[in-house]
Amino acid sequence: MELGMGIGWRPEIAAEVEALSGVDWVEAVAENLCDDHLPGSLARLRERGVTVVPHGVALGLGGADRPDPGRLASLAARAELLGAPLVTEHIAFVRAGGPLTASPRLEAGHLLPVPRTRDALDVLCENVRIAQDSLPVPLALENIAALITWPDEELTEGQFLAELVERTGVRLLIDVANLHTNHVNLGQDPAKALDELPVEAIAYVHVAGGVEKKGVWHDTHAHPVSPPVLDVLAELRSRVDPPGVLLERDDAFPPGAELAGELDAIRATLRKAAPPAGPGPDRAARRRTEPPAGPDAPPASDASDRSGGCGGSGGSGGSGGSGDRTGVAAPVPAGTRDRTAVAQAALLSALVAGTPAPEGFDHRRLRVQSRALAAKRADVVAKVAPELPEILGDGYRAAFLAYARSRPMSGGYRRDALGFAEHVLVAGGPADPAARRRLTYWWQDRSGARPPRRATRLVRAARAVLVRR
Repeated sequence: MELGMGIGWRPEIAAEVEALSGVDWVEAVAENLCDDHLPGSLARLRERGVTVVPHGVALGLGGADRPDPGRLASLAARAELLGAPLVTEHIAFVRAGGPLTASPRLEAGHLLPVPRTRDALDVLCENVRIAQDSLPVPLALENIAALITWPDEELTEGQFLAELVERTGVRLLIDVANLHTNHVNLGQDPAKALDELPVEAIAYVHVAGGVEKKGVWHDTHAHPVSPPVLDVLAELRSRVDPPGVLLERDDAFPPGAELAGELDAIRATLRKAAPPAGPGPDRAARRRTEPPAGPDAPPASDASDRSGGCGGSGGSGGSGGSGDRTGVAAPVPAGTRDRTAVAQAALLSALVAGTPAPEGFDHRRLRVQSRALAAKRADVVAKVAPELPEILGDGYRAAFLAYARSRPMSGGYRRDALGFAEHVLVAGGPADPAARRRLTYWWQDRSGARPPRRATRLVRAARAVLVRR
């Protein structure tokens, strides 16, 4: 399906998005929508014939657990409510721990990279198959940005994505800003990744802004799109004409005129990078026939020979709701999910609970990622519960970061906000009596009659110690 030029719809810029000209479609974060009704702005856009695509962020298809049926049902309901032609998610894990590891469940509050290994690919393929069978429309998956890389990876990003497509028939959402981020942070060549991945499977493309700090590129979605990101977009356009291209912005929203200017810059990049008309090299065919380079690369027949977690040959010849695949899924080999679960739990615990770093990881990069996760928690909690920074004033951020260091998130941001408020009250704060009364009333309105008693606090403190161990 041809989507055209799009922009990410967010409540903060709903009016600006409605006023933009030349916007063919929008993308909305699925978890921010209700199952049974649409915000007025999205309803008006749909009435004008603007396509709306739900973009999920919480499935965690790269995680060791099988996808949660409730989350899948909600994503399916949103797709049907929107009349969407497809839904999208990420190649990432967002939580770890739980029954597979007999350890506390931890939430990252962020998209974390899966290792590009055979085990992780087996798990991901089966999870994708489960999701495809539960959704009424095709699924496309996005490559993510990373500050860290796993040790002992067996595949490049392009090879990993190519085999994922081959085995499941899933489509791809390629984020060129994330390719640039991984170039700066991890030394991965975007051109090589584009050469290796199956560009014919691209459903659409994301373009977003970021900022570099002390040699690390932060994929903020809160800054203008930079020339290097547009260069990666041009590289992609020289290989394929993507069905859709979308500008993402998630914070520090500019006026509508600036958004229009960024869309114009994207359009200009696509025009300039388009290959000359006429016959040219079939890059997709060449990628399919040439074996990947590198001493550790699998043989060209490996993708079709390995039934692994998904079975069948994948491809794009299927039909029905999930649509893009053939073959029957085989179970993930015994022990694969357990190994994946242990590895992901160890990494996430090191990032959010202060446990020792797993062997082989760059400790400096882990510290950067850990600080980034805590900062994001503080920012998102301030958005979902704006009364907290209002009550605590300038002391909010320092207080929340101190809280986050010893209390990993385990139940989402709204529960995190309640836990933080409870923590501040139990500790006797805020110092100002009026602020303390306001915080107490806020907490009571949302969670109960009064802050927990001493016995409950002691039990929770003991649990927190066990998590840190």
